[in-house]
Amino acid sequence: MTDLVSILIPAFNAENWIHDCVSSAMAQTWPRREIIVVDDGSSDKTLEIARGLESGVVKVVTQENTGACGARNKALSLAQGDYIQWLDADDLLHPEKIARQLKRADSGQQSRVLLTCAWGKFFIRHEKARFERDSLWQDWPAVEWIVTKFANNVWMNPAVWLVSRRLTDLAGPWDERLASSGDDDGEYVCRVVAASSGVKFVPDARCYYRVGTVGSLNWNMERSERGLEALVLSLRLSIEHLLRLENSERTRRASLQLLQTFMLYFYASDERLIASMIKLADELGGDLRPPRAGWKYYPLETVVGPRVTKKVMNNWRAAKLLARRRVDWYLDRMAR
Repeated sequence: MTDLVSILIPAFNAENWIHDCVSSAMAQTWPRREIIVVDDGSSDKTLEIARGLESGVVKVVTQENTGACGARNKALSLAQGDYIQWLDADDLLHPEKIARQLKRADSGQQSRVLLTCAWGKFFIRHEKARFERDSLWQDWPAVEWIVTKFANNVWMNPAVWLVSRRLTDLAGPWDERLASSGDDDGEYVCRVVAASSGVKFVPDARCYYRVGTVGSLNWNMERSERGLEALVLSLRLSIEHLLRLENSERTRRASLQLLQTFMLYFYASDERLIASMIKLADELGGDLRPPRAGWKYYPLETVVGPRVTKKVMNNWRAAKLLARRRVDWYLDRMAR
């Protein structure tokens, strides 16, 4: 137990979650750890609550708002660890998460293996999290991991990863140009995997991913024009990471599938942005189907047009998610 693990937590307006998040980091059974919280210019009580948890293990710093990528880079600049554990402020770690992963690890100063684990989605009650196995839940060579992610539209949230210091340094910092893309973690992990010697999945390690957080980009489809421009850049960079490993018909086909999956976000958007996606596909030797609303929205689209239909789609999706979160909140209060 010689490796020091740095648990890095970017936080912005997370007063409802930050205490539980930091507590889950403090509860790790791996003894050598440091916890660094970077408050990214919050306007609520996030900083006050985090500072109430400061100790010899927990360090809290604050900065003007730069976005999640900037907060992560600040935390990384302060980290001394041989391994890096990323943890968003509304997510949680199982107490044995890090210890179980490091049982299968080599020295963090030398290893280039990316460690991943099982993860479950939850609203309020993490003990009710749903763990839904997909094709990434296994050991993979680097190329196969990215191809599988692209082709099957599967992913892993940042709390899953345990990244050696050597691999972290090889991959470089988070790209702050992608802060508004909603896919900054997608690009980053592709870069980390591309620099790795492979991905090792640890099935008995677990973490918990909170969904239904108001304002979270993971469910808000209505990105700004700036956000969509950043998304195009993120997708381009992700594809480049894969093609540098293997530029073949199958990797280009998987890349085209990635672009097609994300075309939905460009529904009713500026034609210039759609053209940039088509250009990416053309560079890969393929083409894309235009972004369309689901079949149940076709009648509405005919009457009110794509832009209003997009707002209805976004609002309906958010309403369903928040309703499920509210139900879980009531069940949690009843249980208490």
